[in-house]
Amino acid sequence: MTFSPKTRVLATVMALASSFGAAATGSSTVAPRQNLATSTLLGTWSLDTSRMAMPPAQRPKSVRFMFGDAGGNTLAMHVDIVYAPGNEVHSASTSTLDGAPSAVKNSPEADTASFKLPAPNVLVMALQRKGVLVSTRIYSVMPDGRGLTETAVYPGKNGSVLMKTNYFTRVR
Repeated sequence: MTFSPKTRVLATVMALASSFGAAATGSSTVAPRQNLATSTLLGTWSLDTSRMAMPPAQRPKSVRFMFGDAGGNTLAMHVDIVYAPGNEVHSASTSTLDGAPSAVKNSPEADTASFKLPAPNVLVMALQRKGVLVSTRIYSVMPDGRGLTETAVYPGKNGSVLMKTNYFTRVR
């Protein structure tokens, strides 16, 4: 059986996310459902644009993420981006943490997102546009609670997998 590059990327990322949960619990089984209220992910985060692997003139002026508890173990996510030319995008999504798809509003990249929280400091997000996987993101809060790393995985050309890492600091 042959799998498409996008299917291989998604399967690899989901396996990696499951291993994060197992490592956090010391178990070889999938971690139990996490309680969002105790997650170190909650708060506002600002991207360190100086660490982006692109020419400074092309980097966004600012990127802010806000992860909030929307009740009922549901995550609210707001993303505010000011691009290099000055245009702004403000996108939002509210989703359960069971991997079910939810709508993303005002995003140039995705119209649907799915979230899982395999550990209190790790969020796995899959983004789709018109039913096609466009990226998977893994957010990991550093042990001190002040830093957040985003690992983004994209399907590349000719079956390749592209990965990039972004670094955020806690604003509040």
